[in-house]
Amino acid sequence: MGETTKTANKVQKKVKRNWFKGLKTEFKKIVWIDKETLTKQSVAAIIVTVLLGIIIALVDAIIKFGIDLIIR
Repeated sequence: MGETTKTANKVQKKVKRNWFKGLKTEFKKIVWIDKETLTKQSVAAIIVTVLLGIIIALVDAIIKFGIDLIIR
């Protein structure tokens, strides 16, 4: 009984070690973008978000105006 538990523990430790090795290898493959690219993409995302917000607000106002005309 004791031998089976020891073997299982060894296998679990080996699996964990291999998993961490694989994780470390994958982290080494990450390519981080430079500050300039990050800034450009952030500005683009903010601009698109603001523009879409304005478009949605305009469409909402037009629909509200149209519904108010129909109801009155």
